[in-house]
Amino acid sequence: MIACYPRAQYRCTRAITIGADPEKVWPWLVQVGCLRGGWYADDLLDNFARPSVRQIVPELQDLRVGQWLAMVPRPSERTAFVVDSFARPSWLLWRSPNRTFAWRLIPLGDGRTRLITRLHTVYEWRRPLALGTVLLMELADYPMMRRMLRGIRERVEAEQAIAPGIWMTPTSIPAST
Repeated sequence: MIACYPRAQYRCTRAITIGADPEKVWPWLVQVGCLRGGWYADDLLDNFARPSVRQIVPELQDLRVGQWLAMVPRPSERTAFVVDSFARPSWLLWRSPNRTFAWRLIPLGDGRTRLITRLHTVYEWRRPLALGTVLLMELADYPMMRRMLRGIRERVEAEQAIAPGIWMTPTSIPAST
């Protein structure tokens, strides 16, 4: 998997350990996006006040190369990622004209996964909003990605806590969900 723009001025790698196998984490990555499952972070800011889902949505599990993953409600080539390539449930690569976003799921044994994300962004100084991109990446990316990774972990582990075949009432679901 290659996820690099050689000229990228912004490069970051983030990771989190999740108490579930990669097969349980994968569906949460597949349904990411605006007007899809959300970003699992700060819904008011990152998802235009629309709540991110807290369950796997079967209708959002179709993933294919070339598919758009919108960052905003009215996506364009510049405001959507495109699924570049993937190997289920090991890695996933999204791209946009100036950015790549790679996800890697590494099984750790004992039913755990290390979820690693790498983001590379080229600052396009000739574009009118270049300074906004710089500020977004340099100041907002870290807290947003931290919340997103924690949101994924919280959702996956909450799903793992519910034993198969047991129906839970809304009052019996743990408060952390």
